[in-house]
Amino acid sequence: MRLNEYRILWVLVFFDLPTETKKERSIASKFRKEILRDGFAMFQFSIYLRHCSSRENADVHIKRVKKLLPEKGHIGIMTVTDKQFGMMELFYGKKEKELPNTPQQLELF
Repeated sequence: MRLNEYRILWVLVFFDLPTETKKERSIASKFRKEILRDGFAMFQFSIYLRHCSSRENADVHIKRVKKLLPEKGHIGIMTVTDKQFGMMELFYGKKEKELPNTPQQLELF
């Protein structure tokens, strides 16, 4: 099946982790570093996103995030299609900002 903006997905990870103690800060930092290592990019301080070429690829990365979940805190994982992601409007104050670049996809057959 051909790749298109309805099959390509973005995985978003939202989190709010406790950081009151040194140990909690360490756990939160480790979680953040591990999802960065898995190819997620920071969108906002507690929102990270990753471009995935298919549902199967997105499922792999979602499973990896689930293995990293700390004992405490609130974590959300959401997937949206490339089409939905492209309809997002971003602003810094009243100035509109460009969306992050979508990685180029190659299709070989």
